[in-house]
Amino acid sequence: MSLATRSLPRTIGAHAVLLTYTAIALFPVILVIMNSFKSRAGIFGAPLTPPTPKTFDLIGYTTVIGQGDFLHYFQNSLVVTVASLFFVLLFGAMAAFALSEYRFRGNTMMGLYLALGIMIPIRLGTVAILQLMVASGLVNTLTALILVYTAQGLPLAIFILSEFMKQVSDDLKNAGRIDGLSEYTIFFRLVLPLVRPSMATVAVFTMIPIWNDLWFPLILAPSEETKTVTLGAQLFLGQFVTNWNAILAALSLAILPVLILYVIFSRQLIRGITSGAVK
Repeated sequence: MSLATRSLPRTIGAHAVLLTYTAIALFPVILVIMNSFKSRAGIFGAPLTPPTPKTFDLIGYTTVIGQGDFLHYFQNSLVVTVASLFFVLLFGAMAAFALSEYRFRGNTMMGLYLALGIMIPIRLGTVAILQLMVASGLVNTLTALILVYTAQGLPLAIFILSEFMKQVSDDLKNAGRIDGLSEYTIFFRLVLPLVRPSMATVAVFTMIPIWNDLWFPLILAPSEETKTVTLGAQLFLGQFVTNWNAILAALSLAILPVLILYVIFSRQLIRGITSGAVK
């Protein structure tokens, strides 16, 4: 029996396990999207079955679009998330490059200090952050959310990217210096292209908490002009009555950016997660 023939059952088994885990992970997403196209009676009568001609209803989506400015909330979330990701990746990569490339007194302590943000939740400083934003005149602005989310994402970004940048060949960087390249050119043209998988990993794991966050939009930007998708969806949650059609429709629309980002960065994400695991 050839080696390829003997490895075939193992390959089939690995694919079966992967498909099983994928189905388990996607089941809640599929369930939310499926029920968003049902009437209220269809949601509570048969929540696990697909929409039928009898239960199919777009009332949830019409309510979301008609009540409140949901498209504006979507735009706010998109602006905050994209801007925060840009600054997290830029400043995180630059700090990681400095920590991994240059040796100076206090290098290790600086790395540990930056990593404290992973262990200490930023929400513990909510009162101080609110006072700072009030004093700065940034309450009810998207800038406040961008600053907070950038600070929230930097510790994890620096921690991950610094480990990947240590693996970049010193010979490549020294060759660039010999050719007269500046440190910024070496960073942007030589180092960053080699750590794209890790940056995609950081982007995905940073985006999801930002996009789904309710706490800081509720505290720092609760006005109608600065509401995000997650905060805007709270319009349909009442003390006595909840519009489940609208809630499920809003959640289905909010899932789309995360799925699109995952599709775009899926290959880089998998490479970033599994880098160094298999030799």
